[in-house]
Amino acid sequence: MEKAKKLSPSLILNILLFGFMGQVAWAVENNFFNLFLFNEVGGTPQDISNMVMASSVVAVLTTLFMGSLSDKINKRKIFICAGYIVWGFTVMAFALISPENVAKVMGTTPAAAVSTTIILVIVMDCIMTFMGSTSNDAAFNAWITDITSSSNRAKTESILALLPVIAMVAVTAAFGSLSGKFGYPACFIGLGAIVTICGIIGIFSIKESRTGVVTTVNFTQALTYGFRPSVIKNNKSLYISLVCMGIFSVASQVFFPYLFIYVAHYIDMNTLNLTLPVIILAVVVVIGAIAALVSIVILSDKKGKAPFLFPSAAFFVAGLVLVYFADKNIIWFALAAIIALVGYGLLMIMLNAAVRDFTPEDKAGQLQGIRMIFSVLLPMTIGPEIAVKVTDMYATAQYANDYGEMVNIPAPHIYLAAAAVGALIVIPLFFLAKEFKKQKAQ
Repeated sequence: MEKAKKLSPSLILNILLFGFMGQVAWAVENNFFNLFLFNEVGGTPQDISNMVMASSVVAVLTTLFMGSLSDKINKRKIFICAGYIVWGFTVMAFALISPENVAKVMGTTPAAAVSTTIILVIVMDCIMTFMGSTSNDAAFNAWITDITSSSNRAKTESILALLPVIAMVAVTAAFGSLSGKFGYPACFIGLGAIVTICGIIGIFSIKESRTGVVTTVNFTQALTYGFRPSVIKNNKSLYISLVCMGIFSVASQVFFPYLFIYVAHYIDMNTLNLTLPVIILAVVVVIGAIAALVSIVILSDKKGKAPFLFPSAAFFVAGLVLVYFADKNIIWFALAAIIALVGYGLLMIMLNAAVRDFTPEDKAGQLQGIRMIFSVLLPMTIGPEIAVKVTDMYATAQYANDYGEMVNIPAPHIYLAAAAVGALIVIPLFFLAKEFKKQKAQ
């Protein structure tokens, strides 16, 4: 399949369908699985950190192995479609997990089964992550790199960057309200079924992107390709992009896993007399995403990405600092979040586009695992742990979960910590801007 100079309607349809459904599933895992573990099962912020860390390790190893395998056998479609189909079933399996059900199996009380249920949730999350990383992180992302070129990647990344935001809004509005009305099991079954249907549709809609590509490297060489010093030296631009992505992602993971918990249990709901303040958060995210999308689509492909790097980082860091000072006021929180999320959206678009631009065309699958180390493993290992330490130091309130356990509510200081980490990005951004200028001059 040749690289598309323009995004055809069929390509856009598949990008939207698989990109959106993948992001919906990830949004539920990254936000509502945390809330599910926190509220319904009886987990703590440390349990959330453990789950995020475990799933990130699985995600990286899976993407590294399955991405290289998809390169080796010259196939993407089978990994995408079969992966989404099974991924949906693993999501549905969460409908069966609860302290009550575990207690029945163990012959004990729900309260006594909480710790076992927490372990079961974390293990099942890793299984689900394996399928999601196989289909979305490894195969779908490599497929995107296969079918796009530097002339249309900023627009493609604009679409892809908007999808997590739309997914968060959809998940907040739908999953959030439906879980309260029908319970988590019904929502897990519904979401899983939709993801599975998406995989079935792909059997008929996706065209294989690796037709005619011949890979002669053995599998062991493919697995270790991205770690070789010679590869790093010859692909300096790619690894600078990945360092930028790593710092940005660590900063994001300091607060994102705890965002809904923070809004639900710390923000002052009475400011606007709201019963669902997370809806306000979702609207803020949409505003930020639209601003990012418009800026990139109109300007980035014509003027290049370099001019947007430092302003985007400034918006992101400054917005996080302002969120800290907003404290419990939902209005000031929303206004500050707009600034932070505009920067977040812009940085996400350009850094993802940079990684694709500088990825060798015949090594897309092999290098997805390296990308995941910087965008998932390190951020999800470091970021939540920073948040836990900061919350333990500065938390001023606790929350009684459904099992009577008192757990700390994340403190606003996590946003200040995220800003401090995010500010470090200016160092590699300086070098990335030079690489963008070189690319544009060619």
